[in-house]
Amino acid sequence: MTETPKSSLSYRDAGVDIEAGERLVGAIGPMAKATARAGVMGGLGGFGALFDLKKAGYDDPILVSGTDGVGTKLMLAFEAEIHNTVGIDLVAMCANDVLAQGAEPLFFLDYFATGKLEGGIAEAVISGIAEGCRQSGCALVGGETAEMPGMYPPGHYDLAGFVVGAVDRDKVLPRMDDMVAGDVLIGIASSGPHSNGYSLIRRIVEREGLNYASPSPFSDHATLGEALLTPTRLYAAIALPLIRSGLVKGLAHITGGGLTENTPRMVPGHLKPVIDRTAWTPLPVFQWLQQAGNVTEDEMHRTFNMGIGLVFAVAASDADAAMAQFEEAGETPVLVGHLAAK
Repeated sequence: MTETPKSSLSYRDAGVDIEAGERLVGAIGPMAKATARAGVMGGLGGFGALFDLKKAGYDDPILVSGTDGVGTKLMLAFEAEIHNTVGIDLVAMCANDVLAQGAEPLFFLDYFATGKLEGGIAEAVISGIAEGCRQSGCALVGGETAEMPGMYPPGHYDLAGFVVGAVDRDKVLPRMDDMVAGDVLIGIASSGPHSNGYSLIRRIVEREGLNYASPSPFSDHATLGEALLTPTRLYAAIALPLIRSGLVKGLAHITGGGLTENTPRMVPGHLKPVIDRTAWTPLPVFQWLQQAGNVTEDEMHRTFNMGIGLVFAVAASDADAAMAQFEEAGETPVLVGHLAAK
């Protein structure tokens, strides 16, 4: 019996388009180049990225690294078919975290994984990553794009981000040994849920019988999807001047767990943060989520940031100076509480 000759298989036949990957790398190049900053050595394409800390202005630096993703907020991007904002979220969730140690975000790498590169989705996502890097002052120095057939449904992808920052040794935060009862907690506004609590948000939207093309019930965005995909704020430009002034004793990035769980992370064991929930009015998105989902006040505050994205701990005697610095930068800071003895 004569065997039928086997046809020749290629990587493309298995679902991986090498040429599409090469085109994506070509499209990313200008985006990454636009984020270049002092300290970056070389460009994309090597096996690793080099960075010169001395050229970045540091004499006695401590490196601070962070990694994060965007979570189930990606599901909204898939359903709403809006892909140019989640990259900003990715950078923000990483870069804002290293700020909490007093560090300036220096450079960023991303990981984008999908079943098939298609329809400019990857370019849209990475354009958001580049914009997030631009807003935080860090360089997009590299990353990895993985095309993995069968791993993800069509149009779906996953993201991870990695940031490295630096802080001079004498500016590392939190300065827990300097904290005392009576220190003041100052909050800076968020833009919305940022990238936390979206599993609950999606459940509320589903139960209300809405979809992401529905009109937004709480904002002037055209659709609910656009409103809920408002990107996470990047705080480097606001936070770093105050950190470098020496006024800041501690800083908390308010992510999953809200003020309830994140503020205590910067405080020594013998003190506790006391938050005054009446000090600010939660953003309309949180008011709508609480009402539509019949969510308790405590559950809201331990799930969402409730409109406060960063919290700074400063001495009571420095509170006016810190508030004035924020106001000069165009912020509306809020005295959200204080530290007290346990």
